[in-house]
Amino acid sequence: MYKYLLQDLQNSNEILTTVKQKASEYLNNLDSTPTSRPRPELVKNNLPDDGMGTTAALNTFYALHADKIVASSGPRYWGFVTGGSTTAAIAGDWLSSIFDQNTQSVMGGGDISAAVEMETIDLLQQLLGLPATFNGGFVTGATMANFTGLAIGRQWAGLQCNNDIAREGIKCDIKILAAVPHSSALKVISMLGLGSNNIIAINTIAGNREAMDIEDFANKLATYKDQPIIVISSGGTVNTVDFDDMQAIAQLQKQYSFYWHVDAAFGGFAACSNKHSHLINGWEHADSIAVDCHKWLNVSYDSAVYFVQKKHASIQLQTFQNTNAPYLGNPEENFSYLNFGPENSRRFRALPVWFSLQAYGKKGFEWIVENSISLAGLFAEILENESIFKLAAPVRLNVVCFTTKDENKRSEILQATITRLNKNGKVFMTPTVYKGVSCIRAAFVNWRTQQKDIDIAMDELAMDLY
Repeated sequence: MYKYLLQDLQNSNEILTTVKQKASEYLNNLDSTPTSRPRPELVKNNLPDDGMGTTAALNTFYALHADKIVASSGPRYWGFVTGGSTTAAIAGDWLSSIFDQNTQSVMGGGDISAAVEMETIDLLQQLLGLPATFNGGFVTGATMANFTGLAIGRQWAGLQCNNDIAREGIKCDIKILAAVPHSSALKVISMLGLGSNNIIAINTIAGNREAMDIEDFANKLATYKDQPIIVISSGGTVNTVDFDDMQAIAQLQKQYSFYWHVDAAFGGFAACSNKHSHLINGWEHADSIAVDCHKWLNVSYDSAVYFVQKKHASIQLQTFQNTNAPYLGNPEENFSYLNFGPENSRRFRALPVWFSLQAYGKKGFEWIVENSISLAGLFAEILENESIFKLAAPVRLNVVCFTTKDENKRSEILQATITRLNKNGKVFMTPTVYKGVSCIRAAFVNWRTQQKDIDIAMDELAMDLY
């Protein structure tokens, strides 16, 4: 055996103990670790000829890079929609690497990972209130979850005009309708060869809304009723967490034929809150749904799920089955993730979610969701009453989109604010544009966030009172 492989094998317990200590140090110091740092210069690192062993590699990483890691899993990382791994999620994620299972099939081999994944999908359906009419699977994030649902939608649309797109390529005109699609959905439409510029925009409700105007949606369905239609609806928009009217869409699907995909990357977890679950009422009738676990479920990156109605199983198989690979078995004999999703080789991604759901249950995630929503409301209230900022839109769930009360110096103030926040590294928020107005966006989703973090953020924002 090569000398460093043998050395690591003999010292594996000591090495893993050191890694655990390093991990604990990071987690115990999250509150004081900067949320942002200056952009690091790329390091030119020569590949060692002999290697150095894991202990030396660990020391080298900490010497070169560890001081540039940011607290993206910490309580004041409010950019994007970034959850922070819970203790249970970390345990499951570490074990997924230790076990190193190839989650491929429920067929033979003694590998339990695929069965655990199916069990975890069922647990998620229970958490989200989704019926057993869905199949589901794990992918890396919302982009691939959207890709999976919309790829099946593309195959469905092609079959409406006798075009087996999976085998023949696109030979028919498919109409795609959406009001405020996420950038990942646009990316997916591009990857699927449907053309991101070809999305037909549905009007939004008048006023300070991002949800589709159902009357305009119905009119467009009537206009294109003789062509295959894919509809992308929002289960929580990025800037204001607005929701399309799922119940109205479900009713229209009884009148018109279309494939309905719901992008509910983080908004789907409104289902955990008795006060807010009504926002996604009706989504159980959608053809497919995308939900991110590394957002509000607070598991480690990368983790998302797709849900697809079982009635589309044959279309799903047409879209993703491995052909000319007899060693992989008959794809029609059992539900196999090799043939029902975009990836063949996948890590045991379900395990962190399984651990999280078992560890905290329905009430635990109800608390996380309600806590985030409550803190977002508190932050918004203080912004409005005690700062130079104002809300750009109502706080509907867990995202606060705000701008300056001073319209004349808005650009200057916002740029100075973001620059100062990034320089100080105590709280991280991102710039955005909402209805043509420059804004700052704060997303509350981390399980560690408390009221004291809002106080710290307000102190940082108050420093920009010129």
